[in-house]
Amino acid sequence: MTDVTLEIEPHLTRLTRYARSLVRNPVQADDLVQDTVMRALEKAHLYQSDTNLRGWLVTIMHNEHVNAVRRSMRGAVLVSDEQIAGLGRPSTQEAPIELREIRGAVERLPKKQREPLILHWLHGLKYEEIARRMDLPIGTVQSRISRARKALRAMIDAPNSQLGLAHQPRPARARSHGLRRDPSLKTTQAQTVATY
Repeated sequence: MTDVTLEIEPHLTRLTRYARSLVRNPVQADDLVQDTVMRALEKAHLYQSDTNLRGWLVTIMHNEHVNAVRRSMRGAVLVSDEQIAGLGRPSTQEAPIELREIRGAVERLPKKQREPLILHWLHGLKYEEIARRMDLPIGTVQSRISRARKALRAMIDAPNSQLGLAHQPRPARARSHGLRRDPSLKTTQAQTVATY
């Protein structure tokens, strides 16, 4: 055994305590201590005998821990079926229909309500800017926009309005988010891809 091997042994208790503070798991801490000692023995030729051995060992341990964390972040991530079910976006096929319905409802509004509403919604103007542009008091602009919103809500909520298709309740169905299930394997396509 070399001098470094004999000098490392008294520091094992402190290294173990430091490892447990880093990983918070006794088994992983013991592994980290073992990896640190192995690395120190491999690199013993780089240690200078007139320097602080404990500081050198703690530095090696810290670097081993950082490398282990980085390796774990790069590894494959296993995802359960429940987590996959929550991924993706809902279908957007109804969005163009809903937009067309809202446009139709806006067109049905009286011109006095429609103009300030469009200036506010589409052009993003503030109430003060709309009031200046239309030469109206700000309170009038606010009340017209408020009445226009109420009228739109009433139009969409009316039972026979022919509006609100996208808000009608749909029958429950399984959402696959583009992933195919193989019932015999109890895995999804995404799990299979993640393993490669």
